Amino acid sequence: MVFLNGRFARRKGNGLKEFFAHWMARWNHVILPAIIKLGFAGAFAVALLDSSSVPVPMDLFIAGWVWKDRPHFWVYCLMAALGSAIGGLLPYFIGRAGGELFLLKRVNRARFDQIRIRFEKQEFLAIAIPSMLPPPTPWKIFVFSAGVFEMPIVPFMLAVFTGRLIRWSVLSLLVLKLGPGAVALVAHHSLTVSVVVLGLLMIGFAWWWLRRRRKAAIL
Repeated sequence: MVFLNGRFARRKGNGLKEFFAHWMARWNHVILPAIIKLGFAGAFAVALLDSSSVPVPMDLFIAGWVWKDRPHFWVYCLMAALGSAIGGLLPYFIGRAGGELFLLKRVNRARFDQIRIRFEKQEFLAIAIPSMLPPPTPWKIFVFSAGVFEMPIVPFMLAVFTGRLIRWSVLSLLVLKLGPGAVALVAHHSLTVSVVVLGLLMIGFAWWWLRRRRKAAIL
């Protein structure tokens, strides 16, 4: 009986592997090429879907579009960034509608107000920086928080657009230089990339803050 159960488990495991292998093959040879054929409109629509509801491997799509139409790589980055900024409004408005009650169930009012003050001081960077970072950055949590703390819509969309544009522009340049395999390279070093980007941004912010203080002292 144990032997039969083990044989059944092995067959079940092999079936799952075959199922995923089949769908990966369909994804690579049928679904992905079909979406890539949508061009600029596809970049906008897929990014909108990814940001609003269904997670999509956007880096793979960007790499496919850029590699197929290299002279217009910047248009795909622009359209995808715009789609992401508009799609992000869904989790943003969900946070704005009921996110405060959700957070207050987990932190007290004093802690909530402290978080709000910190967010409001650097709200643009609080959204732009996560928008620059590759997966597995929990991007929708930051977008949800922007709604909870009532970040104005226009700066919110501009922050998302800026961060996404930087992210996909950098990825596109890597694809143009290294080929579509750059996506796997970025995914493999996603943690390192995130740390480097955050470090550079912190250095840049510290430099800007020191210059601002010096100007204030002179005046």
